[in-house]
Amino acid sequence: MMRLLMALGLALALPAPAQAHKPSDSYLSIAVGEAGIEGQWDIALRDLDFALGLDADGNGEISWGEVRAKHGEIAAYALARLAVRGDGAACRIEPGAQQIDTHTDGAYTVLPLAIRCAARTPAQLTIDYSLFADLDPQHRGLLKLQALGNARTAVLGPQAPTQSFELKTVSRWAQFVAYAREGVWHIWIGFDHILFLLALLLPAVLLWRGPQGHRWQAVETFRAAFIDVFRIVTAFTLAHSITLSLAALGAIELPSRWVESTIAASVVLAALNNVWPVFRGRRWMVAFAFGLIHGFGFASVLADLGLPRETLVLALVGFNLGVEGGQLAMVAVFLPLAFALRRSAFYRHAVMVGGSLLIAALAGIWLVERAFALELLGL
Repeated sequence: MMRLLMALGLALALPAPAQAHKPSDSYLSIAVGEAGIEGQWDIALRDLDFALGLDADGNGEISWGEVRAKHGEIAAYALARLAVRGDGAACRIEPGAQQIDTHTDGAYTVLPLAIRCAARTPAQLTIDYSLFADLDPQHRGLLKLQALGNARTAVLGPQAPTQSFELKTVSRWAQFVAYAREGVWHIWIGFDHILFLLALLLPAVLLWRGPQGHRWQAVETFRAAFIDVFRIVTAFTLAHSITLSLAALGAIELPSRWVESTIAASVVLAALNNVWPVFRGRRWMVAFAFGLIHGFGFASVLADLGLPRETLVLALVGFNLGVEGGQLAMVAVFLPLAFALRRSAFYRHAVMVGGSLLIAALAGIWLVERAFALELLGL
């Protein structure tokens, strides 16, 4: 429960750029072949604008000319925050001509990389990554590394800025574990997903009843609370597993702004339902309905990595199980503590009502930012 409450506090402290969109990501692809090492680095223009001021005329739009004028500065800024070592020796990174590409959440600059190491195909590759570390502690670099016919992924960022990779055949099990770990991490830093789950869990130890049927009262048994939580988590899991699978496999694609805005709206509605109950005993239906949308949010991470289809299926299963593991860990901490506090005025008023209103207010801000924030245009 402390982790969930801390998530609420940390979300309030996040800078506006991280709130208005999905978590800040860049996409680093590195391919190791017999001819050497080549790479590509996709970095969001909105993040570069925040760091370098790409919008020279301040009109809220970033044109191709404005980006092209900053190509040298973009390359210098990015490469000062990326280092590669082959077998312990520093490699030289040479940037190529930049282009523009579009991901699910907006426009990105595409920076080709030629990586020159002492050994053309080193046995070990070490990557040091610090892009936007001083501006956004939630930023991540999503790495796709291809070597010896295998594709693997890793998450680079403030929590793990330096990682080493043995360039040998990686077992399917090792890849599966890596994807599962990413799923756990994604749910733990996905504050909108956490707050949605928290809003649904808060009433699990209470019942809406009384002499006039107008107030929350404590449930009598832990079993009743557990069954309510089981229904909610199962419905949410089933729903987002469906759309995560469909979206990650390319069967369905929805605009990122629509998905992220709807996720924020789901948090608002779930939280307000705790204060003015409408669904009451049918909150599992709310979890299922909005879980379908949350699945598209989860899928954006895997889809934008551009993994091969056979690896994407493995990633899908591992990532989804990791998300479930992260959720169950939160439930395991929350439910016993909430059950112990359920009869207290502190829980019913401060945690249940006050916390729900705070969640609704925060998600309302996200909704406005995501629905109405200016996108990068004219590229």
